[in-house]
Amino acid sequence: MLFLMRLSWKNLSRYVKRTLITASAIGFGLGLFLFMDSLLIGAEKDSERNLVWYETSSIRLYQTDNVAQRDKYNLKHLIDHPEPIVTSLRDQGFAVTTRTAFAAEAILRKDPYPEDGSLLVRVFAIDPEHDTAVYRTGKEVLAGGTWLTPGGNGAILGAWLAEDIGAEVGYPVTLVTRTKDGAFQTLDVEVVGLINTGNPLINRTQILIDQDFANTHLQLQGSVTQIDIAFSVTADTAVTKAQVLAALPPNSDKLTALSWRDLAQSFLNLVAAKRSGSSSILGLVFLIAMVGITNTMMMAMYERRRELGMMQALGMTPREIGLTLVFEAGGIGVIGGFLGLIIGGLFVWFMVAIGIDFSFLLRDMDIGYRISSVFHGIFRPEMFVVAFFTGILISMVVALIPVRQALKLSITDCLRVDN
Repeated sequence: MLFLMRLSWKNLSRYVKRTLITASAIGFGLGLFLFMDSLLIGAEKDSERNLVWYETSSIRLYQTDNVAQRDKYNLKHLIDHPEPIVTSLRDQGFAVTTRTAFAAEAILRKDPYPEDGSLLVRVFAIDPEHDTAVYRTGKEVLAGGTWLTPGGNGAILGAWLAEDIGAEVGYPVTLVTRTKDGAFQTLDVEVVGLINTGNPLINRTQILIDQDFANTHLQLQGSVTQIDIAFSVTADTAVTKAQVLAALPPNSDKLTALSWRDLAQSFLNLVAAKRSGSSSILGLVFLIAMVGITNTMMMAMYERRRELGMMQALGMTPREIGLTLVFEAGGIGVIGGFLGLIIGGLFVWFMVAIGIDFSFLLRDMDIGYRISSVFHGIFRPEMFVVAFFTGILISMVVALIPVRQALKLSITDCLRVDN
């Protein structure tokens, strides 16, 4: 066996150009695989963080009747008297805040705005003192102005939304919405701050106002649409949901707990679809590499038929000849695997250390990922191991086709060929 492996390596050194061309094709395919894996997994992890930090929180409590209608952003199904629930959760060490989410039409008047207009927006009435314990939309992401004042009529706009409508700090905005009884109500607010977060959806669509101000003008009597609880992004959602439910006071049976995964199901479906699509692309890359290896090995078999006949004439069995050729292909896979690690390593280093700035694309286009500018990759050592051995395995498996064809030739057929 050792003799056959030495013979295989010797044959590789005799055909350096062919070996390097085939190994380079394998290395490029493996490098692209590592690049795509780093890019996609990095984008997923960043999106998950930005979802939890800015959009969904870790666990959210709804009034059960509001679960199915939560995306309509109306005030029909509220959590009444949330104080005992919030107090019970905080007493047990949970980071908790309340929010009231509703859809509204923002009315813009010419002067100071460039022209009269209106647009539909999502408004979140928040508790300025406790909201930042759960969400990272506080002073650290302010792109201008100040944070909300409890009881004030201030509003904080996503920076991209403000840019789109021409709003600046100090500009008035009139919000028209419906109360829980269905009556129309207007809220006159003043832009006091702009936020630029890592979540493009927040930057593009969200308005924050003070909860007490909303309670007064919308006759909510302290009711809220949701109670949000923060955990680590990597925490097991089933476990955290169970912990929250266990910490609720008695008579909380009309509440339903949803994890960030429940709330971001459309995002997770998108990720699964893109993973499938990316897998297809990577499969195509490997298919091209396999075709290249097959063609190269078949050409090599054709050119070396006299050599194969001599090996048979010297007493080597078909099994030994086949193993020699498969080991030779495996050697090409080893070289290609190392090249793939080098190419992929450079790609991954670039993605982790620098990343790719997609802000020009994400500013006005929703691609599903919750990343507002730079896509950073992630380093997964196990994928380098997978890529290396995949390169070897593909080379050896693909080589079986031309090897089987070559072994069907008799000694006389091989020696009859003119080289």
